[in-house]
Amino acid sequence: MGTNTDIDDRRRQAADLAELNATLERQVAERTTDRNALWQLSSDIMLRCGFDGRIVAVNPAWLSMLGWREDELVGTSLFDFLHPDDVEKTLEGASSSAEGTSFARFENRYRHRDGSYRWISWSTRPDDRLINAVGRDVTAEREQAEALRRAEEQLRQSQKMEAVGQLTGGLAHDFNNLLAGISGSLELLQTRMSQGRLTEIDRYVNAAQGASKRAAALTHRLLAFSRRQTLDPMPTDVNRLIGGMEELIRRTVGPSVHIEVVGASGLWPALVDPPQLENALLNLCINARDAMPDGGRITIETANKWLDERGAKERDLPPGQYLSLCVSDTGTGMPPEVVERAFDPFFTTKPIGQGTGLGLSMIYGFVRQSGGQVRIYSEVGDGTTICLYLPRHYGETEQADVMASLGDAPRAEQDQTVLIVDDEPTVRMLVTEVLEDLGYTAIEAADSQAGLKVLQSDVRIDLLVTDVGLPGGMNGRQMADAGRVSRPDLKVLFITGYAENAVVGNGHLEPGMAVLTKPFVMEALATRIRDLIAGP
Repeated sequence: MGTNTDIDDRRRQAADLAELNATLERQVAERTTDRNALWQLSSDIMLRCGFDGRIVAVNPAWLSMLGWREDELVGTSLFDFLHPDDVEKTLEGASSSAEGTSFARFENRYRHRDGSYRWISWSTRPDDRLINAVGRDVTAEREQAEALRRAEEQLRQSQKMEAVGQLTGGLAHDFNNLLAGISGSLELLQTRMSQGRLTEIDRYVNAAQGASKRAAALTHRLLAFSRRQTLDPMPTDVNRLIGGMEELIRRTVGPSVHIEVVGASGLWPALVDPPQLENALLNLCINARDAMPDGGRITIETANKWLDERGAKERDLPPGQYLSLCVSDTGTGMPPEVVERAFDPFFTTKPIGQGTGLGLSMIYGFVRQSGGQVRIYSEVGDGTTICLYLPRHYGETEQADVMASLGDAPRAEQDQTVLIVDDEPTVRMLVTEVLEDLGYTAIEAADSQAGLKVLQSDVRIDLLVTDVGLPGGMNGRQMADAGRVSRPDLKVLFITGYAENAVVGNGHLEPGMAVLTKPFVMEALATRIRDLIAGP
């Protein structure tokens, strides 16, 4: 009896095993069929290749996505189809795959049969011998992202120019006052000298110099606002930045608005792009002025802030140390529904034609990109406060250079010669006299053709000082480059009234070249010349 039972048990086990094997075989066949169907039907490209890039297998989607047939790909190297700029990155990725690394989003460009390139985003998983990869065409996504980036840059530039537009009315009046101060001082200077009243000369000289410096400060601010640039963060003393902006802000908001600046002592530095922060501050003050049509008070205040868990959460920031820059007004205030939308691009409460609605959205984007936050505190009828919270920078800020007098400027060594090329006779005259006083031999030229003629002669030239915008068929950079053909070690100092970053072609200076923006202190010119000539 026991033997028959054992036989029955073994038969049942054998039958169960046979059924299990059949089930497993059926499941394997179904999965294989599913995989084959996925391989054949997928709109994403699939690839099996060696760690050296040799292609072992591809799916039919390669034909529809990139125009290549299976027989044209298998056995070749995927590096033959890569964009040259992506080869090094892909080699590094293959090396990582050989060490067992998988990628969820590895992007590179593959050549289409028509010669164009497509951006492919790969998901990869290596085994012992091969890399298994699935790729999706993301060309359209990247083009959209680039189009969005360009649009954002255009919006940023539009917002800067909107700020410049707000400046122009008041600046025209202010510049006329400054010019009147300069021309009047010079006229009286001439009169007193002809009268022999030399004791009063210093007063008129100081008045003219003071007006010139204020005019230069305003033009440099305008050039900073009109520049197109990405963020260039640097350690910044925000109190000093506000001090440099104060006169420009006063001129912009007009005499009906009182400006009060309350700068915290011992304010921490911030790591920000200074021109962008200046732009943000100016726009906040313009908005505050517009909220006070009958005049009022704007308070600009800085403070150090320790944000604990609760304070940081309220401002949507990590806990830590921040400095705040707040602009408050005594204007009409904003209702809650306006506060909620204030940072939206193109949202504005101003009449049509009086604002694009880009100011606050650009400020918000800049501050967030700098690791900070913006908050609005406002009640209807009680004014508005807008605060920028910027992370503390642990380090020192760059100190402004202190200029010495022209009498302290370094003097020339024997026979050192400087060529000055500028189409403005007054500039040539002033620069020449300063150089000759310092012992240099000065040669003048009024345009690029005359300057190049001197450069191509046998005359000794230790340094070329040239304006960038020149008549004569070439600009200053082109003339300097042409001069360096026969004088490869020629030192060049560009002097220009344009923004420093935008003066020379693509903005890159070669060794032995420097830029000085007009107007400049003559001592600065002398020092820069001495440094260039003495440099390597």
